[in-house]
Amino acid sequence: MNSLTKCIIGCYFILSSVSVFSQRIETNLNDNRNYILNDKDLNYKIGSWGDQGDGTYKNPVLNADYPDIDIEKIGDKYYMIASKQHFSPGMVILESDDLVNWEIIGHVWDKLDWSPDYNWDRLSAYGRGVYAGDLAYHEGKYYCYMIDSRHGLLVSTAENIRGPWSKPIKMLPPEIAHDDPTVFWDYDTHEAFLVCNNAFRVNPDPEMKKERMNENRIYKMSWDGLSVLDSGQVYYVGKVAEAAKVHKINGTFYIFMAEWFNKDSNNPKGGEFNGGDRKQFVLRSTTNSIYGPYEKKVVLERGNGFERSSCQGSLVQAPDNSWWYMHQLVQNIKSPFQGRPQCLEPVTWVDGWPIIGEDIDDDGIGEPVWSYKKPINGFPIKAPQTDDEFNSSTLGHQWEWNHNSRDSHWSLNKRKGYLRLIASKLLPNKEGFGPTVSSREKNIGINADFWRAPNTISQRIMGNTTGTATAKVDLSGMVVGQRAGMVRFSSVSHLFGVKINENGSKQLFFMDKEGKETESEIIKSKKLYLRTQNKGDQAFFEYSTNGKNFIKVATDFTIEFGYWSGDRIGFFCWNNNKEKGVFDIDSFHYEYDGPKANK
Repeated sequence: MNSLTKCIIGCYFILSSVSVFSQRIETNLNDNRNYILNDKDLNYKIGSWGDQGDGTYKNPVLNADYPDIDIEKIGDKYYMIASKQHFSPGMVILESDDLVNWEIIGHVWDKLDWSPDYNWDRLSAYGRGVYAGDLAYHEGKYYCYMIDSRHGLLVSTAENIRGPWSKPIKMLPPEIAHDDPTVFWDYDTHEAFLVCNNAFRVNPDPEMKKERMNENRIYKMSWDGLSVLDSGQVYYVGKVAEAAKVHKINGTFYIFMAEWFNKDSNNPKGGEFNGGDRKQFVLRSTTNSIYGPYEKKVVLERGNGFERSSCQGSLVQAPDNSWWYMHQLVQNIKSPFQGRPQCLEPVTWVDGWPIIGEDIDDDGIGEPVWSYKKPINGFPIKAPQTDDEFNSSTLGHQWEWNHNSRDSHWSLNKRKGYLRLIASKLLPNKEGFGPTVSSREKNIGINADFWRAPNTISQRIMGNTTGTATAKVDLSGMVVGQRAGMVRFSSVSHLFGVKINENGSKQLFFMDKEGKETESEIIKSKKLYLRTQNKGDQAFFEYSTNGKNFIKVATDFTIEFGYWSGDRIGFFCWNNNKEKGVFDIDSFHYEYDGPKANK
């Protein structure tokens, strides 16, 4: 990472002498209220998370599936990247003025084009693709590093954060690189380094693999950031230890990492769903060498009423030189259906060590805060884009395709003011197409048609309390054999929409997570409103022909986390018989319990 933007300005004793704002606001994140500010000049609403409009925020500040983030401060702006596996475009980029309010400004990769598995005519890389990355700025150029565990360590560059980004260059093969790269330019010594998790790929020790002990290495890197110069040096081994971020502060090297810790001696395995806690720890070297030796200290752990583990994020500074840490909540709960949201924590320094959050129980380890004062005041409430009238000639940044899009089969220009999806035939249900059996997934409905339908488009859900998404669609271009409508999915899918029967009739249908189809009414209207609502992880679909009177589909269902993703809301369109038929989406409106700018 860029040491010019990530080296400390100030001293530890100054930072540690600043008193911590410790006012706690009692809140319940399951409170389903939306708060509408009455001030006519404030054109936004708030909710049970994010900016509260009074100089404070509630965690998570970004309560949606933006995992594995990294943040880079350039000038007065903060830029964040987040992974999203097989969805395209890949590696979303967000921008913020205050670390609390974020908007999407683009993606690094327009296509995941380094493997045919991500193509629309394969759809065979569910749960793979874009994992945790590192965003860096060096000598006037932006860099994004990422490891696809099947295809190696990739890097792309750009002169402008909004792109265009270069084609990815492979720096390490998959036989070596496992995940979570980070880079560091040392401007004091004119040296560059790359750090990544090799797991047990370089040294395939069966015992290391059995115990999930990850090996992490430091590599020398070329000054231009595009090549690795040596075979690396091991600096740490730990239980699923990864997510390193390197900082040099007043001549001291710090490496922030995450690792699973056992709950107690009666639970030796620990781990994701075995009662363990994934904690944030820091390695510190005072030798002025990135190679160490390093001391270790846990600096953030689960507590203060948070059910989920807190770790893996990015250390940043505000203009007043205060330190802050943005991190995700891990999916180690029964129903992490919205994915991995982001929390913002204050950071204080004690004896040269960072304390993330607040040390509630005085054990020297921080715990996440529920609410706190904002790092920077004076900026309006913003939120990632959701609503869309489809009036632009370019697709909104909130939308991502299930694998790479089939660009000949969608358009914003063939009918102005609509997103048009053109029906493709399903891919064959055989090896090499669609999802494969994976030990990490439930594999429910793996043979359902949905998973082999090209051109599914969707966006993240917002929050984990309530949400209502409504779409106005036009059915007049649909033909016999075609199915189209609204979908909610992660590793399981639930669909509601319209199919055109052999006699040309338009029939509503619901398809459950097993792929079982239930037929409903025959409708005559060419216009239709589709709506889905959820309260917590319980959801259902509704429809209306006039946008006022909605009829609920009888079947409720549970939304889930899977393929390393939270639930998503979007649209599907395919034809069982031929490459024919269109589905026109007029508008999409999404109301949820959280901050939203009214544009």
